[in-house]
Amino acid sequence: MTDIDQKIFRAFNKYGHKAHRLSLGFIFIWYGLLKPFGAKTTTSLLAHTIYFFPPEFVLPVLGWWEVAIGICLIYTPWVKYSIILQIIRIPGTILAFFMHPEVCFVQIPFVPSPEGQYLIKDIVILFAGIAIAGTVHNEKHSMQDISK
Repeated sequence: MTDIDQKIFRAFNKYGHKAHRLSLGFIFIWYGLLKPFGAKTTTSLLAHTIYFFPPEFVLPVLGWWEVAIGICLIYTPWVKYSIILQIIRIPGTILAFFMHPEVCFVQIPFVPSPEGQYLIKDIVILFAGIAIAGTVHNEKHSMQDISK
C-alpha cells in the first residue's frame, strides 16, 4: 500500500463515520420537515397504515419524530436516543408491508413499488443508524487522542 493510500484510508477512518452520521441526521431533518409543512411524501402510506389516529395527525407526528431522530444523530451525546426513536418507529414501517402489500409491491414479494422502496430504505437506515451509534464511542476517543 502506498503512502497516499494509507493517508486516504486514515482520513476515511477518521472522518467517515462522523460524516455519515451527520449526513444521515440532516436527511432525517430535511425529510421530517416536509411532513408537518404539507409536502406529500410516501410516508403518507405509513400514516394510513397506522389506523389508531387520522393521517392528518399521524403525518406531522411522524415528521417531527424524524426531525428528533436527525437532531439526535447530529448532537453526539444524544446518538443513542436516535436509535431508540428509530426502533420505536420501525414496526409501523414493517406493518405497511403486511397491511398494504398491493401498495408496497409491484410483484409480491420481490419487486417493490416506489413506496415499498422507500420503506425498505427506512429499514436500511435503521441498521445504518445502529452501526453509526456503535462508532460514536470511537469518535470520542479519537478526538481525545488528537487533543493530547
